[in-house]
Amino acid sequence: MSQDSATATEAARKLTGRRRREVVAVLLFSGGPIFESSIPLSVFGIDRQDAGVPRYRLLVCGGEEGPLRTTGGLELTAPYGLEAISRAGTVVVPAWRSITSPPPAEALDALRRAHEEGARIVGLCTGAFVLAAAGLLDGRPATTHWMYAPTLAKRYPSVHVDPRELFVDDGDVLTSAGTAAGIDLCLHIVRTDHGTEAAGALARRLVVPPRRSGGQERYLDRSLPEEIGSDPLAEVVAWALEHLHEQFDVETLAARAYMSRRTFDRRFRSLTGSAPLQWLITQRVLQAQRLLETSDYSVDEVAGRCGFRSPVALRGHFRRQLGSSPAAYRAAYRARRPQGVAESAATVVETMVPSQGPPSGRRGSPLSSAPVAMAAATGPGEHSLPGPDAFVPGRPGLPGQRSAP
Repeated sequence: MSQDSATATEAARKLTGRRRREVVAVLLFSGGPIFESSIPLSVFGIDRQDAGVPRYRLLVCGGEEGPLRTTGGLELTAPYGLEAISRAGTVVVPAWRSITSPPPAEALDALRRAHEEGARIVGLCTGAFVLAAAGLLDGRPATTHWMYAPTLAKRYPSVHVDPRELFVDDGDVLTSAGTAAGIDLCLHIVRTDHGTEAAGALARRLVVPPRRSGGQERYLDRSLPEEIGSDPLAEVVAWALEHLHEQFDVETLAARAYMSRRTFDRRFRSLTGSAPLQWLITQRVLQAQRLLETSDYSVDEVAGRCGFRSPVALRGHFRRQLGSSPAAYRAAYRARRPQGVAESAATVVETMVPSQGPPSGRRGSPLSSAPVAMAAATGPGEHSLPGPDAFVPGRPGLPGQRSAP
């Protein structure tokens, strides 16, 4: 969801010079994904006053020399250059072409200058990397696609990365998770500027929910963060993923890493963008989700095979992360999946999860009361391609699965 800041009104009063809040500059770069780039163009660049949506003035600016090549080899020519940003009260960076390459220095200077003069700066998905490179996220909360959150947290340790959120509003600097979350943030901006009715009217025109609930948790993958592979902590993380069926806590992981709990927490967060306990609970819930989909184990057995101390602990964390009880999730999943598919997948899971008896009831494990964290939507590399659980008209959706726009 979002973190709404009370400083938005104050930020609006700081606008200087020719800048106007209703003037929105969208900063495009070569190599940027076309979906993310099109979101602010559609939200702020089309006149929908007939539907009760106040009009913005859109300035599409090239962040570097054109033509700009985008998804599918398309070439774009931006009508404005970086100089046009000097008139904008809102500057949007839809996405950045590569999380490993630095943005152009001229574009970073333009963003810093715009922020100093009171402009609202927005980063969609990997656009957060551009804002971070400009120093605009230092000491601030921010989010990005869950897959890139660990890299953002590691590369810019002064940024408070929260991979659970769909978007974060810190007043004059705003960031969103991947792809569809960019729509959520743009609607939030319209809501902030012109109220709920205007945002609702725009959402109806776009045929999307005016405000989505939840965060990125349900999209989370169990794969290791991109940059952890060469780190000594990778072995501990890999061990944890292979032994989720066993009961262990963060102290166990810290001991395996030959670190104190405090040092381990700090090191783990810098690598993954999440506290180790939060990450561990999320991985256990994801494993439970797979077992519910692919096996006939009872909920009690699933809890034991995922390292939870009790079925009650599983149910609480499962509901917080997926918005459903384990039993209801399984029933809905089976109602919309061919039986043969579930049976074949069950064989695969059986080879991954060793047989495990009832949990030992080991004391001292905090897993039953800790909050669930980590998070996402889609981003560069998976541009809203429908997966096996994508919405299909006429089929019941999974509990906790957002309705299709």
